[in-house]
Amino acid sequence: MKPDEYLKKLYANRFDAKQMRSKVTLWKILIDDFLQKYVSPESSVLDIGGGYCEFINQIQAKEKYLIDLNPDSKLFANPDVNVLNLDILSLNEQKLLTCQFDIIFISNFFEHLRNKEELIEILAFCLNSLKPQGSLLIVQPNFKYSFKEYYDFIDHQLPITHLSLKEILQTVGFKIDLIIPRFLPFSTKGRPASPLLLKFYLKMPLLWQFLGGQMFVKASKPHLGT
Repeated sequence: MKPDEYLKKLYANRFDAKQMRSKVTLWKILIDDFLQKYVSPESSVLDIGGGYCEFINQIQAKEKYLIDLNPDSKLFANPDVNVLNLDILSLNEQKLLTCQFDIIFISNFFEHLRNKEELIEILAFCLNSLKPQGSLLIVQPNFKYSFKEYYDFIDHQLPITHLSLKEILQTVGFKIDLIIPRFLPFSTKGRPASPLLLKFYLKMPLLWQFLGGQMFVKASKPHLGT
């Protein structure tokens, strides 16, 4: 089975229509109440592995791009989103993307990689694709706080903690601006499961220390010469 066909079937089976609608609503709240403050409406944004476009469709930005192997991404993307179905691990296909971005956003993607070498390659791509002082925003399962559930999904392969991610980001050349080791719950199928609960949860960082299984990281590309 080809990779794009595998991804299409896997995610179609994982989320039914009701869960898909719920995810869009939850993403809207996460963006409005947390993520948008890190993204200027005048910025250019690239979403890597954005799947069904819950983030890139709803974030306010001047230019929007999405990279994903899943061919269904084009069906879900709004008209203002430029969708590229390319393999980000292919150097030849990376060359097809010639512009640079103010923001690169990656959510629940690194755990699908096969090894740390692939992670290094993608982070190097991100560094090269950002404008000086541009930001990389990451929402990522934190193996340190989600090890019991981490492999409940068949496509999870690479375990990553906030400490290991911090180390590799700095090694590649990023400056760490913010790390929240415990942020969102591990899965959208867990708590909080409703818009009202999520709004409350985001306003109560104390709860993150008990329920958070995913981390949030903001890293930036140093200005040339710094």
